[in-house]
Amino acid sequence: MCLAVPAKIVGIKDQLADVEIGGVRRQASLMLLPEAKLGDYVLVHAGFAMQVVTEKDADETDALLAEMHGADRTVYTIDEAASKQPIR
Repeated sequence: MCLAVPAKIVGIKDQLADVEIGGVRRQASLMLLPEAKLGDYVLVHAGFAMQVVTEKDADETDALLAEMHGADRTVYTIDEAASKQPIR
């Protein structure tokens, strides 16, 4: 299974971006996503930025990944958001 993770672009030099994922900085190629800019959130897979995403989408993905590692549920469906009841 392949998984792309959201990362924030914190620096750009030529076609390489410095991205931050969970407090860790790495480099990702912008060869496939030349329109990405400083401050954007991107999905990174195998060292390549593949898609620009919203900060909300990045936060939600981070929360879901944390849940897979045992964190409390924080992501809700639209209907459940009003009552703040977790998805079960």
